[in-house]
Amino acid sequence: MAGNPRVGVLALQGDVREHIALLSRLGADAVRVRRPDELRAVDGLVIPGGESSVIDKLSRSFGLQGPIRAAIAAGMPMLGTCAGLIMLADTVVDAIDGQESFGGLDVVVRRNAFGRQAESFEAELEVAGFGGDPVSAAFIRGPVVESVGPAATPLAALDDGRVVAVEQGTLLGLSFHPEISGETRFHQRFLDAVEQWRHHLAA
Repeated sequence: MAGNPRVGVLALQGDVREHIALLSRLGADAVRVRRPDELRAVDGLVIPGGESSVIDKLSRSFGLQGPIRAAIAAGMPMLGTCAGLIMLADTVVDAIDGQESFGGLDVVVRRNAFGRQAESFEAELEVAGFGGDPVSAAFIRGPVVESVGPAATPLAALDDGRVVAVEQGTLLGLSFHPEISGETRFHQRFLDAVEQWRHHLAA
């Protein structure tokens, strides 16, 4: 268990650099993941924001869809932000024809629920289990969780009740971009799960 946790950021498309910078600031050994052998070398994976249909297509082209699904089933911690939440959802509403997700979160997610990029906004969120100040969340063409199944737990919602953060076991999905606003608590929660996973694997 010596050394910093080694975590990957799926580097097929999206805001990869921002996640790597934040994870590194929190003490992780953060690396880009583009191939199955790179996935096998990490203890956790961040699926960044971007365009979910592009991430889906590229993950299949690069031979990553099956290995990521297997890693989810095995219990590897994963954090999905914006498009990453879509990729972790079991069911995606308004997906393009043929679009697939990795699955794992017992939720129904709607793509681009908040409109175009020009309609991006920030909101203050109270998050279950977080002490201190509310979370300042940046929504950029973000998805929304339309329904939460019995296996998943909502962590935060907008004032109108729409769920924008969910957790299920070692999976954490967010509609927004904490890596852009400088919010560290979700990434720290993910890294805590990674440490527990490392202890589990070493036991």
